[in-house]
Amino acid sequence: MNIPGWVLTTLEILTGLFILALGVGFLVLVALFFVDKFQTESTVKRNYPVIGRFRFLFEHLGEFFRQYFFAMDREEMPFNRAQRSWAYRAAKDVNNTAAFGSTKDLRPEGTVIFANCPFPPLESEKPEATPILFGPDCEHSFRTTAFFNISGMSYGALSKPAIQALSFGAAKAGIWLNTGEGGLAPAHLQGGCDIVFQIGTAKYGVRNEAGELCDERLAEVAAHEQVKMFELKLAQGAKPGKGGILPAAKVTPEIAKIRGIPEGKASVSPNRHRDISSCDELLDVVNRIRRVTGKPVGIKVVLSSSSWLDELAQEIHARGIESAPDFITVDSGDGGTGAAPQPLMDEMGLPLRESLPMLVDKLNEYSLTRRVRVIASGKRVTPAEVAWALCAGADVVTSARGFMFALGCIQALQCNKNTCPTGITTHDKTLQRGLVPKDKSRRVANYAKNMVKEVTIIAHSCGVSEPRRLARQHARVVSNNGLSIPLNELHPDVPPRVTFPERAA
Repeated sequence: MNIPGWVLTTLEILTGLFILALGVGFLVLVALFFVDKFQTESTVKRNYPVIGRFRFLFEHLGEFFRQYFFAMDREEMPFNRAQRSWAYRAAKDVNNTAAFGSTKDLRPEGTVIFANCPFPPLESEKPEATPILFGPDCEHSFRTTAFFNISGMSYGALSKPAIQALSFGAAKAGIWLNTGEGGLAPAHLQGGCDIVFQIGTAKYGVRNEAGELCDERLAEVAAHEQVKMFELKLAQGAKPGKGGILPAAKVTPEIAKIRGIPEGKASVSPNRHRDISSCDELLDVVNRIRRVTGKPVGIKVVLSSSSWLDELAQEIHARGIESAPDFITVDSGDGGTGAAPQPLMDEMGLPLRESLPMLVDKLNEYSLTRRVRVIASGKRVTPAEVAWALCAGADVVTSARGFMFALGCIQALQCNKNTCPTGITTHDKTLQRGLVPKDKSRRVANYAKNMVKEVTIIAHSCGVSEPRRLARQHARVVSNNGLSIPLNELHPDVPPRVTFPERAA
């Protein structure tokens, strides 16, 4: 059999390349052996040259194998597969029903079970959503029917296409978008949605050259009709007692300009507002912002005790009830979207299941529930979690990570880096290319729409006509003996929500 010459030549070339590759590979392994053997930083690599490197590879790959192969549907943290799957299906607006019984274990202590009514209202009896008013005494008060909105995520922590998708999606769903502490970017305004402007400890977007709160910049932000309220952030769930952290790789020229900080340098906010060291000074700043902007102003907190709420409430009554913040956002202490030191994310601040009833009860004790709205934030990504917060006394619920799932987040746990594989928390243009705002904005709107739809289903099953009528008697909590008790036996009832619709601007 005669083999053509060009075939023999090709085989010789391939054989040569293979031998060359083996030689290069061998030299690389030899080099790595000596590098590992004589370095002093890693004991594993020093004792097991080359082979020891696989330990770090497997450790990294383990995150992904656990997520897709080994963790059960309701095991994984911080969000399990069942939670993520509901959010994905809701965002895609596909069938979100289940079959053959629940996979949720209802026996562990603390599990929430809703109390169904034997004669729920008919679908035809469903009234329109009740509007709620923020800042009844403000020049530009804000009325909304939305009880589920987008929590604070700054431009910088999130990419430009992610913010664009959230802005357009929020407008389609009729909900608000919180800017996070990074200032107001054109991408926030692009979709035409309602906006809550958050003021962090560094005063990004409303600061002067010295980093202090600037009335002129405040007025410029308030001049945007889309900006409906201002939120003064004292703390967030990811890192109570620590300022925002934006790695240097994320401080692009545009972000540096919006925030008023040097380009390419890590942006670390102070751990508290320099001009606020007491409840007295806190109310001074709240009322200053409200006076300059004419719009509702609230505060965002993480609670660990109720003692400072006593001090705040007493100071409000001493000044007059009109001095109170228009709302208080209480964030859960069990982490959030931001980059944070692990001790703070894991161990600092109360989770929402304890802090939300604590806040509502204190406002009720001091007769402030008619004046101060309560916004609940922190791991509210499914209808049951949102419905519980409404039962506990929240007027509004906000979510950050739920809307990240709507954008396509796969919980890769790389939010603190510039390597997010879904383009949500990175400024790498190559990775951002996968996130198409037009497409993802529909998913944002679908997620919000389906959340409202299914929370309403829970409300109807509990016997009330709409979600804002949910109260503590509608939820039960499993106790240590395995039996459930009504939430209103754990925490006293609070008066019905007051909406002040007739006083809206």
